[in-house]
Amino acid sequence: MEEIKRIKVKDLLGMAPGKEVLAKGWVRTKRGNKEIAFIALNDGSTINNIQIVVDKTATDADLLAKITTGACIAVRGTLVESIGSGQAVEVRAGEITLYGECDPMRYPLQKKDTSFEYLRTVAHMRPRTNTFGAILRLRSQMAFAIHDYFHSRGFVYLNTPLITAADAEGAGEMFQVTTLDLNNVPRNKKGEPDYSKDFFGRQTSLTVSGQLEGELGATALGEIYTFGPTFRAENSNTPRHLAEFWMIEPEMAFYDIKDNMVLAEDFIKSLVRYALDNCMDDIRFLNDRYDNTLIERLQGVVNTEFKVLTYTEGIEILEKAVADGHVFEYPVSWGIDLQSEHERYLVEHHFGRPVIMTDYPKDIKAFYMKQNDDGKTVRGMDILFPKIGEIIGGSERESSLEKMEARINELGMSRRTLEWYLDTRRFGSCPHSGFGLGFERLLLFITGMSNIRDVIPFPRTPKNAEF
Repeated sequence: MEEIKRIKVKDLLGMAPGKEVLAKGWVRTKRGNKEIAFIALNDGSTINNIQIVVDKTATDADLLAKITTGACIAVRGTLVESIGSGQAVEVRAGEITLYGECDPMRYPLQKKDTSFEYLRTVAHMRPRTNTFGAILRLRSQMAFAIHDYFHSRGFVYLNTPLITAADAEGAGEMFQVTTLDLNNVPRNKKGEPDYSKDFFGRQTSLTVSGQLEGELGATALGEIYTFGPTFRAENSNTPRHLAEFWMIEPEMAFYDIKDNMVLAEDFIKSLVRYALDNCMDDIRFLNDRYDNTLIERLQGVVNTEFKVLTYTEGIEILEKAVADGHVFEYPVSWGIDLQSEHERYLVEHHFGRPVIMTDYPKDIKAFYMKQNDDGKTVRGMDILFPKIGEIIGGSERESSLEKMEARINELGMSRRTLEWYLDTRRFGSCPHSGFGLGFERLLLFITGMSNIRDVIPFPRTPKNAEF
């Protein structure tokens, strides 16, 4: 028999009937009557299945019995016009090869309406569901869109280290990296672990951010971005936190806070626009299946000018809401670190559009943010989104060596691990800015999912490092 090449399901569905084709994939469902079996086949290339029509009288009954949900098969046949509704074409099977059987009694994805909680316990199998196929395709498309956005604007893609001795956030919530024998840890004269005996000769951790190293790149190459995994040993078992997640962090020389805000708004709008233009099949599935306001919300972001307001103005709005009877779980007063409920009130209830909040109290922000002349606030900016709250956080960076040293001392931070960073202020310091976008936060917005564990293939959370 003439050898023909496999055609992906996505391409088959767009072809004209009449051609002999070869399809390969996994069985979603099998149904039928005494004469005909209908197999829904999916290979991951699209949310949509191709229907395989099998003449039972011309097919080995034992083989057909083994073709159950989850089984992997190859089908050679003729692409024909579909008589039924739902698809334009289908494959009339001529020859079926069974690659891998799937025991229906043990296969964990039998039920149509399996809960997200259950699927997290079988995260290694959930990509085979329609929902997670859609989410993972969207994740891939968004990663491409991010690289394309920065590449087209002349940014340099900088790879920053995953293992570091510096705590970029100053919060101390870092995973330690060591090769010391934990059953026999060497000690120094003070009785502390002797890290000079460790692999790197000093205490090291997994990075919480590539920003500090990113600033080194920006003060040499002009405009850079990082895109990689980051780690937080924060014991937060919430739908918004992961211990391992991905961050996009651009840093730009000669950008002030206003330039930073303009770039951040354009960036996020471009990504949402890309998703709407290139991923509508998957977005429509998620919209129809889980959140019928998803497409409207995405279109709303693209077509809306973001509202810019100061932290102080935001607090005043929230305090007025409390005075008018609105109840927040967390109290509101100037100086607090805003909670998601506060951010979402401003976005969803008060303004009805995304918000860029600026000029935060310096005491709740990181040491590297540029201080305002009032001595109380810094030139930070957060972009707040509906359903998410903060999706982007950034600032103009402090370019004064004296002010940064004073702030580091004020916070009691160790200078020893930051001298290399301070060199960017010692030698040719320049105005510069940057921001960070949590990739999974973006995907929560794009997919309409409510739990961040459902937009990353293998979630890492407290007491959970399966797969």
